[in-house]
Amino acid sequence: MAVRTELHRRPTNPLNHVRNLGILAHVDAGKTTVTERILYLTGAVHKRGEVHDGTTVTDFDPQERDRGITIFAAAVSCAWNGHRINLIDTPGHVDFSDEVERSLRVLDGAIAVFDAVAGVEPQSESVWRQADRHGVPRIAFVNKLDRAGADLDAAVASIRDRLHTVPLVVQLPIGAEDGFTGVVDLLRMRALVWADGHDTFEEEEVPDGLRDEARRRRRLLDEAVAELHPAALEEFCARSTVSGPTLTAALRDLTRSGEGVVVLCGSAYRNRGIEPLLDAVVAYLPSPLDVPPVRGTLDDAVQERPADPAAPFAALVFKVNSTATGRLTCLRVYSGTIRKGDTVLDAGARRHERIGRILRVQAGRHSDVDTAVAGDIVAVIGLKSARAGATLCTPAAPLVLEPPAPADPVVSVAVEARRSTDTERLVTALARLVEEDPSLTVRTDPETGQTVLSGMGELHLEVAVEKIRRAHELDIGVGRPQVAYRETVARGVSGLVYRHVKQDGGAGQFAHVVLDTEPLEATGDTGTGSGGDAGFVFRSTVVGGRVPQEYVRAVEAGCRDALAEGPLGGHPVTGVRVTLTDGATHSKDSSEMAFRAAGRFALREALRASAMVLLEPVAEVTVTVPDDAVGGVLGDLAARRGRVSGSTARAGTAVITATVPLAELFGYATRLRSRTRGRGTFTTRPTGYAPAPDPVSPAR
Repeated sequence: MAVRTELHRRPTNPLNHVRNLGILAHVDAGKTTVTERILYLTGAVHKRGEVHDGTTVTDFDPQERDRGITIFAAAVSCAWNGHRINLIDTPGHVDFSDEVERSLRVLDGAIAVFDAVAGVEPQSESVWRQADRHGVPRIAFVNKLDRAGADLDAAVASIRDRLHTVPLVVQLPIGAEDGFTGVVDLLRMRALVWADGHDTFEEEEVPDGLRDEARRRRRLLDEAVAELHPAALEEFCARSTVSGPTLTAALRDLTRSGEGVVVLCGSAYRNRGIEPLLDAVVAYLPSPLDVPPVRGTLDDAVQERPADPAAPFAALVFKVNSTATGRLTCLRVYSGTIRKGDTVLDAGARRHERIGRILRVQAGRHSDVDTAVAGDIVAVIGLKSARAGATLCTPAAPLVLEPPAPADPVVSVAVEARRSTDTERLVTALARLVEEDPSLTVRTDPETGQTVLSGMGELHLEVAVEKIRRAHELDIGVGRPQVAYRETVARGVSGLVYRHVKQDGGAGQFAHVVLDTEPLEATGDTGTGSGGDAGFVFRSTVVGGRVPQEYVRAVEAGCRDALAEGPLGGHPVTGVRVTLTDGATHSKDSSEMAFRAAGRFALREALRASAMVLLEPVAEVTVTVPDDAVGGVLGDLAARRGRVSGSTARAGTAVITATVPLAELFGYATRLRSRTRGRGTFTTRPTGYAPAPDPVSPAR
């Protein structure tokens, strides 16, 4: 049985005894409860916190406790069997997926938590794909096996079918639903049983009634691992089984390569299954030494920095918090050592900063440390301007690490101070808010003069506005949310001629261009090839040197300028391919500036002459409602222009999946509660853009 190890007894750990991991899951799958039980069992806290009581360590923000959900990623640190575990509890709501993205950028591994009744849910799938993009190894924990309707096999099947990975189940539940008391460890063929009221398990023989089933599942595990791992296959062919040490080593290799995912199970709320989960974290997830060296750029050359305390210092900022005691900057140290009082370089801003204090973070509480080394996740005080995504490094060896890319905001609201004397304070509060959360943006509408706050969803903006009200004691008014519309070309034009001629004394300006426009779909071009980015492709077919190459680049730059505002409503233009087919120059009056202006004005004219379509953001909505409320919910979705794509029955409830325009989802939570007497829930996941119907005329 694993033994608790107090963190303060081992102030330093070798790098191979460090695990940096996150907890990933759908809303209400039990991420925060898993985190709380880990902290309790490792001795980091001495009282178990509960989400429903608002007493958890990681959900320390007042809004998180009021709403009962995780909103902000929170870092904690604990120790288990001589290993330091730096843990980040991430949000599960889609509106806060950017918090997950920034956390995954600095993690070496993750625990994916799944509800034993619901299996893989929409946001579970989204965060899994995010982890895939970052190459983060994962183990899976099927939680809530004590719930009515819990089914480990069904949850594992959904992992296989929806996440397209190979689940390697290493445990067999003992009992079901209210009778769930423990698990059979299939590697050691031992039963781990938790008695009511006890926090630790007793190890026993496998119960007689489960012995045959345990042998069958161990055989299936051996076969699944042998199919994927050469050493396990060799042993399986020779002995028709795989030994425990070989199986453990194979599971470690498959987890770290991403070819398979180890699946454990339990009930975090009842303290069942957490110790084996911690043992699996130590056994299978990588240390900083097991992941490739971090890569960065220096003068356009790619460099690698090993996870070595003696190497030059390099760290990535992934979160910034403004607290009552100052600006708290959370960072992951990839190489080198940092000490209190050191001067570091913000490589992107080319600005020197001084480290005032280094803190070991425990969510809302902190403890001072003198140094941080490669592999550590810590917070520092004293940095004045470093933002999320900034690289901090030693001035003598600068390096720029790739920052996490913030998502494009999809919903906007107008905000204003109700008292004119508070306007400056609101500006300051918004600037601080955007500094803390890069997925929020603030701009001033040039037509109305309104201050517009944009974010990832309605809840995201509600939380941001409430944070301003509470933290800065401001009385602010909020306008109706607006969504970020786009415009695209349905039918383009050919041979549009534009001559840019300007003569007002001195050197003049002359540029002559001929453009074709067409939709990207018509060309089969995704917009990601040479000379283009997502949503826009530019090419030149000019021959004979009629337009020199430097002027062609200027025309492309001008076209990009024109894409900022479309002819329908001033929304950004996407999904267009522009071809420069001809042009002419003047020996004296032509310049890059003239051709850039020509490209801008020519494309504006071409878009006005093209058949344009307004695009609106759409989201996949998954609604879970009682059977007796299905008809009313379907009717309401149809009234919101929703297109139902699927419906499944599950233990007296129906799960409806539909695609709905984001603009139609404002206020949906209240409507759903009223139609289902508070029993209905829903989640959303942005899926892109779709043509808006003609009557839609969004306000700017």
